Amino acid sequence: MLRSLLKGPANRWSGASHVNGSMGYVDPPMGKGVGSFRANLTLGRRAVADRVEKSDEEWRALLTPEEYSVLRGKGTEGPFTGKYNDEKGKGTYRCRGCGTPLFSSEAKYDSGSGWPSFYEALDEGNVREEADGTLFMKRTEVLCAACDGHLGHVFPDGPEPSGMRFCINSAALELAPDDTE
Repeated sequence: MLRSLLKGPANRWSGASHVNGSMGYVDPPMGKGVGSFRANLTLGRRAVADRVEKSDEEWRALLTPEEYSVLRGKGTEGPFTGKYNDEKGKGTYRCRGCGTPLFSSEAKYDSGSGWPSFYEALDEGNVREEADGTLFMKRTEVLCAACDGHLGHVFPDGPEPSGMRFCINSAALELAPDDTE
């Protein structure tokens, strides 16, 4: 299923521009000015992550400089430096920017790459992919579908059952531990 996503359109939001029409709805901003707001979009009958939009000032206030560099500036932490690379705890990895559930610890594995790696997303509607031609390479960037935060990249060299390797920056994640531990 994830393999078909990589073969599809680079931007899964294309065609979802009629936010107030049959494609979905938008909750109006709360308060005055341009603040944060959420929108729930559907593609056909499939719901995707609620949209989270913040000003650059709001992102900078919420995130550490490293988290901002990764999530908003499409940066990359050094290999083997992220706090979740060797993490073995059980739980759900959420977007550090907006809290959207992205990956389960059950799908995490040691790829040897130096970054936390997962063979599948928790919910395909919570991540999206875009073609990335930076650094003179053809790669597929992984973003949070809710806030457009840069998470990392996905490669077709992972283990079964998906064959995919989501190589994700620790700075883009926050582990919410399972209550059962």
